[in-house]
Amino acid sequence: MAGAAGTKGVPRAEREAQILDVAAAEISRVGYAGLSLAVVAAKAGVSKPLVYAYFDTKDGLYVACVRRAATTLGDAIDAADEGPATLELAERTLAGIFGALEPRPHDWHVVFDRSHPDEGPAADAARAARRRIAGQANRGVAAFLAGRGLTDPDDLSAFAAVWMGTVTALVGWWLRNPGETAEAMTARTRRLLAALA
Repeated sequence: MAGAAGTKGVPRAEREAQILDVAAAEISRVGYAGLSLAVVAAKAGVSKPLVYAYFDTKDGLYVACVRRAATTLGDAIDAADEGPATLELAERTLAGIFGALEPRPHDWHVVFDRSHPDEGPAADAARAARRRIAGQANRGVAAFLAGRGLTDPDDLSAFAAVWMGTVTALVGWWLRNPGETAEAMTARTRRLLAALA
């Protein structure tokens, strides 16, 4: 029941968020394949049976992490999509992504982890999350290129791949340089995009 106490008087929603934070960091580090509920429980300071009580299975925990990450990232990208499809669209999108990731930087790896099984709830959740972000990238790229008179489907597909690779590389660089804030990363990417333009 919502708002009920979890362990040691901590509200359930707060305890679930703590477990998800630990699990997301673990997924980023070892993927679905290496995810251990015992390790997550120990790092979250809770019992393994509590993790099972909240999430039922390893798949349940993984799905909860993926859905939370995908919602956070997808909503930030949607918010950035408002406005003209100029180079500023790329800047707004990156700013939205960095802002969404700042409190939980591992969410990007959670969404793009591919060590999950080929079938089942974990695979379904991960594919749905990646489809949403790929769809957003395709729409943004199509709008940007259409403003420049480019509508060839292969051009759109190629540029969407370039965009996704660029975003993934920038997020990866950021994760390897944890002293950078979302604001600093946004400023850095603005400078880099301006250099390309």
